[in-house]
Parts: sequence; C-alpha cells; structure tokens
Amino acid sequence: MGDVDRALPAPRAAHPAGGRWSRSQAAVLGAVTAGGVAGACLRYGASLLWPTHPGAFPTTTLGINAVGCAAMGVLMAVITVVPSAHPLARPFLGTGVLGGFTTFSTYALDAQRLLDAGRAGTALAYLAATVAAALGAVTIGYLCTRAASRALPRLALRRSIEAGGSR
Repeated sequence: MGDVDRALPAPRAAHPAGGRWSRSQAAVLGAVTAGGVAGACLRYGASLLWPTHPGAFPTTTLGINAVGCAAMGVLMAVITVVPSAHPLARPFLGTGVLGGFTTFSTYALDAQRLLDAGRAGTALAYLAATVAAALGAVTIGYLCTRAASRALPRLALRRSIEAGGSR
C-alpha cells in the first residue's frame, strides 16, 4: 500500500449521487439524446436550405431561434393542459428536439462575426432582434395554444349540439 497516495480522494462513480444510474434516469438521458440529434439535424437542414452569407444579417439563425421558441411555448401549454402527457415528452421534445434545434451558441458566433466584419450596428440589431423574437415567439406560442385549448372543447360541443346531439 506504500504506492497509493492517501492525499488523493477516492474516485467517484459516474453518477452525481455516487450510485448507479436508475432506469428512469437512463430513459430521460436517452430521450434527450435522441431528441437532440433530431433537433440538430433539423437545424442543420435549415442552414443548408437557407444559408447566410458571411457579413450578412443572420436571418436563418434568427428564424430558427424564433420558431424553436414558439414551439417551446406551444409545448409548455400542451403539457400543462394534458396532464397525462408521457413523462419523457418534455425531455425529448423540450430539452432534446428544441434544445438541439435552437442555437444560441450560433447566435453569439453570428454576432461576433458581424463585429469582426466591422458591422457593430448590425450585430447589436441582431442581438436585440433575436431576444425580442425569442421572447415574443414563446409568449405567443403559449398564449395561442392556451386559447385554442379553451376554444376547441366549446367548438366541439357547439358542433355536437348543431348536429342534434345533446350534452
């Protein structure tokens, strides 16, 4: 035992709590991973379809982030309305797909590239527009979905009554 340095702490297990991964934790990790791959592939596909030329305003990244935030608003509204949503729905769709689809690291890189190209005004406009679009999109997505979730049951009831059904 003379070759062991007792001053070094013992190695810890891979799990933060020091134990093994539970089946549910592994399922969440798998859902996030699969969703992240899907979201990143969607983002990559969008960047191929609508490339941004160097020095140009990064409309593709702005659009991706706005669409992803709107989808997050929709998802959060649906999950709060549907109490029986699958427990992996939010990790897969929210953290995974939408986390992989939105790209705030590219947002920062795009702003840096605009600054490097001497386009500080455009960079500031892009930074502000992305934050405004993201916050607006998530709010609109959430509010529209909540409004639709309240209106749909009333619409279905009205159609049932008009068709001769009763409550």
